[in-house]
Amino acid sequence: MISVHDTGQADAFGELSGFRQRFYDECLTRRGDALFELTDAVLCTAGPVTSLAELSLTAEHRRGHGAGYDAINHGRIEIDRLRTTVAELPLPRAADGRIALAVDISPWLRPDAPCSPERLFCHVHGRSRSASQFIPGWPYSFVAALETGRTSWTAILDAVRLGPADDATAVTAAQLREVVGRIIDAGHWQPGDPHILIVADAGYDVTRLAFVLADLPVELVGRIRSDRVMLRPAPPRPPGTIGRPHKHGGVFTLADQNSWHAPDHTTDTDTTRYGHAQARAWDRLHPRLTHRGPWLDHEGELPLVEGTVIRLQVEHLPGDRDPTPVWLWSSVTGASAELVDLLWQAFLRRFDLEHTFRLLKQTLGWTRPKLRAPDSADRWTWLILVAHTQLRLARPITEDLRRPWEKPVTEPRRLTPARVRRGFRNIRAKAGHPAAAPKPSRPGPGRPPGSPNTHRATRHDVGKTIKRNLTLQQHQNRTG
Repeated sequence: MISVHDTGQADAFGELSGFRQRFYDECLTRRGDALFELTDAVLCTAGPVTSLAELSLTAEHRRGHGAGYDAINHGRIEIDRLRTTVAELPLPRAADGRIALAVDISPWLRPDAPCSPERLFCHVHGRSRSASQFIPGWPYSFVAALETGRTSWTAILDAVRLGPADDATAVTAAQLREVVGRIIDAGHWQPGDPHILIVADAGYDVTRLAFVLADLPVELVGRIRSDRVMLRPAPPRPPGTIGRPHKHGGVFTLADQNSWHAPDHTTDTDTTRYGHAQARAWDRLHPRLTHRGPWLDHEGELPLVEGTVIRLQVEHLPGDRDPTPVWLWSSVTGASAELVDLLWQAFLRRFDLEHTFRLLKQTLGWTRPKLRAPDSADRWTWLILVAHTQLRLARPITEDLRRPWEKPVTEPRRLTPARVRRGFRNIRAKAGHPAAAPKPSRPGPGRPPGSPNTHRATRHDVGKTIKRNLTLQQHQNRTG
């Protein structure tokens, strides 16, 4: 174990101990002791988490397996307080010192749970073009702060489960607004600082997000489909022209190179992972909006949301895969060449969130419990996020317990989350344990032997079982 006499390591211990104490005192208001020890069991158990019952076998969980299920099903976590507590922790920064946030959806698949309500059909990618599927589950929207450089670390700030009546773009916009507000309230962003960068992958209507969040100090960049058609600004109106002025200019088809004009910026960068990367940027391009999808409820005339289109072409991909161009759209207009490079590099850093999802599912056991109620799934999700946050805080003070066949870490304190978890049991002994010891109790009588369960559980349909108030047909009838 590393000595804590060093000032930086002592501060890290204080940050970790303070977070654990605030989590127990302010955020756990029912079954707090069991929930806290359940989180420690996730961090200290040897190997991946496979079930809630097996967590009761660890020394850090001093209660029975029934107490763990009871805490998940009937405990209470003040999630709003927990969100504020997490936002007050130190945040990683991008290369230029600004805050970069990534937003993405990861599903908790429950295909064999017909008695679980509020399940949706979640899109699951396969390894081939025809292997993608739609599987019932609970989709969760995550927001995380990104680091600079190649890393598997992210700082998860929020998680929201999408329900049958939710519009994904509207929920994401509200979630980002709250996260940015908490970041500003915590003092991580001050007036005059560079705008907060928000990165999204394909599947999000980044244009709608840019329009809804236009009053915040944020800049958005997201991937768009390669078959999209963008529009140039309307040309200047000659004097004396009669008639309605043009709203759009010429067509810019991403798949048709003949429709492109000269780019405003062209940058070339040599990378260690992708080889030579070339980015070409066209300023002030906007899509043609219609009253569909996220814009269905928009009142009045649809706006023009201009931005910068970036075409990124790399030399090669990992695994000798054939590289295809990536198209990005950013809400920034008038971007310099340096900012264009920052935008596409920040987009590539978004894939660090995939490493976090794999850690949550395969190591910390986020999707392992067979829970029925969505509220129970929310509690377990936040316990996993608290465990991941503690790993991040323990990162600079963890000794590398390397296996003989593993490669040593080239840089000090650059351990992966899995290696930090391997040594967390040694840190926990000095980080404080506010949970009280369990009290002796006597189990209840349970169901009498031989009596069947006569209460059949309710079956629930899967998908968008709750329709939006305004449909496309209603909108067409209203507008004529």
